[in-house]
Amino acid sequence: MRTLEEVQATLQIAKVKEEDLQPVTYCLSFGDNVSSGDYCLMELDDTLCKLIEAGKSLIIRGDKDERAVLCNEDKTYDLKIADTSNLLLFVPGCKTPDQLPDISASPQLLHVQIWGFSNCYWELRRQRPRLKKLKKLLMENPYDGPAVGMQEEAPGPKYTMDDLLERIQASREEIEAHLQNVHACEIDGFWRILAFDYEMKLLGHVTQLVDSESWSFSKVPLSVCLEELGSLEIMNRENNGQVIYALDEDKVCRATAQLLLQNAVKFNLSEFQEVWQQSVPEGMSARLDQLRGLALLDRSSKPETISLLRIEDLPEDTLERFNSLFSLREKWTQDDIEPYIQDLCGEKQTTGALLTKHARSSVQNGVKVYNSRRPVAT
Repeated sequence: MRTLEEVQATLQIAKVKEEDLQPVTYCLSFGDNVSSGDYCLMELDDTLCKLIEAGKSLIIRGDKDERAVLCNEDKTYDLKIADTSNLLLFVPGCKTPDQLPDISASPQLLHVQIWGFSNCYWELRRQRPRLKKLKKLLMENPYDGPAVGMQEEAPGPKYTMDDLLERIQASREEIEAHLQNVHACEIDGFWRILAFDYEMKLLGHVTQLVDSESWSFSKVPLSVCLEELGSLEIMNRENNGQVIYALDEDKVCRATAQLLLQNAVKFNLSEFQEVWQQSVPEGMSARLDQLRGLALLDRSSKPETISLLRIEDLPEDTLERFNSLFSLREKWTQDDIEPYIQDLCGEKQTTGALLTKHARSSVQNGVKVYNSRRPVAT
């Protein structure tokens, strides 16, 4: 090992003034069996550092055929290897100048061992959770009602929350929020999505009961619903106290529109609006703004038309999403395309900024429209 005198002699040869340096010099040596594969480095921001210091966990998720992501309880980060031209050394106990206690001006030499080294590290970038797979898994075995009599439920895969956490590249809070967005229910410990026909059947039972009892849509007693509909559907009737629910007018109208549109390629807009209004419960108002991200209007055709286009059926990747949208329609107004790209925006990004990055704009007949930046494959 080097002595202090040897270090000072080296500084003189290098023509470095000793007074320009910190008074403490570290003399590094490699420990036994040191290799670059012993450790991995990860760059963390202040928020993630504080989580680790508080004893919280960070989890790496992803199936074998997926790119790994890192999650805490409520956020998802992309993991990317970043190379560095400087060799990074792992030296336990080594302190930076600001961490050193008050020391005398006289030079000191400290000997420390290198435990490992690396020329790369994991770089984290906040990203949108990859949730499209969640609904795909749940749709492998949608729930179409309880088994009746000797009939057994159709076989198929079912997933608990722990199963979803193993398979989905998202944090727990993001998964829980998406389960609500897709109207999933926890049944016998497994998360299930109601088959659409069964969901509409249940909705029909409830709206008919509301109509027959002359209830307000904003005051629907749960206990009475369970009692009255128990003969039609096997339901869990446990209920502590009187619970009042309200039917969400926008969601009821939206579900009814999906039922009408799902079997038609295109629908004459004016005829659709008439049939739609007749199909929703009396007292509810069907409006086109309830269909954002569900249906696409074509105002340029004669007559005007409407067709089913669900945002959940579009690609999750940003570039693939834009390519898919521009393959469906060559030109989009911002009002038409906005519902289908809002979920792609980051925390501080607007749909306008996203369009500027991924589409070309022009003005036609006084209206700003957007075209693809690249040729669309046909």
